[in-house]
Amino acid sequence: MGLETIFGSGFITSQLNKIINWGRKNSFFPLPFVTACCGMEFMATWGSHYDVARFGAELPRFSPRQSDLLMVVGTINHKIAPVLKRVYDQMCEPKWVIAFGACASSGGFYRNYATVQGIDRIIPVDVYIAGCPPRPEAVLEGLMLLQKKVEGEDVLNRGAPIMVNGQAYSEDRLVHVEPPVDHRADQVVASHEGPGVHPWQGFEETERR
Repeated sequence: MGLETIFGSGFITSQLNKIINWGRKNSFFPLPFVTACCGMEFMATWGSHYDVARFGAELPRFSPRQSDLLMVVGTINHKIAPVLKRVYDQMCEPKWVIAFGACASSGGFYRNYATVQGIDRIIPVDVYIAGCPPRPEAVLEGLMLLQKKVEGEDVLNRGAPIMVNGQAYSEDRLVHVEPPVDHRADQVVASHEGPGVHPWQGFEETERR
C-alpha cells in the first residue's frame, strides 16, 4: 500500500489494521476442495441449520480467482497434490487455508505410500479441524479461530516467509514429501526396489534416473 512509508507504525496504521482485518474476517469466500467423505459434513455445516452467514462465509466460490479461504476437505494423495498446490497458487492474496478433518490434517488412518500425511507438507495451513469427520460445531469453532487469527494480522507486513514442511514455500516447485515406510516388513520386501519417487516432488529428470 505504501502507507507504512508515509505514516510509519503509529496510530493511523494500527487503526487501519483493525478496519481492514475486521472486513476480512467477516467476509470469507471459501473454496471447498472436497475429495472424500468429509464433504458430507461440509454440506451439512453450510446448510441453513447452522447459519454460516453469521461468520460471513455463507457463499462458497468454486473458482480460486474469487476465493480467499481454501478448505481442504478429505484425503489428499500424491497424485492430486499438484492440483491442490496449483489451486492454492492461483488464489490471490490475502488467502488462508483450513485442513478439514483428520485426513487433510495428518493423513488420517491412511498410513500408506499413496496418501500425503498432512497437507501442511504441500501448502501452508492456518487452522486444523480434528475429527473423522468433524462435527459442524468443530467446523464453526475452526472458523472462529481463523477469525481471531485474521484479526491479529499485520496488513502492512508481508516480509515474513511462509514455511511449509520446514522449508520456505515456493510457487515454482512442490516441497518434497516423503511417503511413510513401514519397516516391519523389511525382511520380506528386501529383494524389492525401494519406494519410487513421484515426479512432482521437486526432483529434476536427471536426478530421478
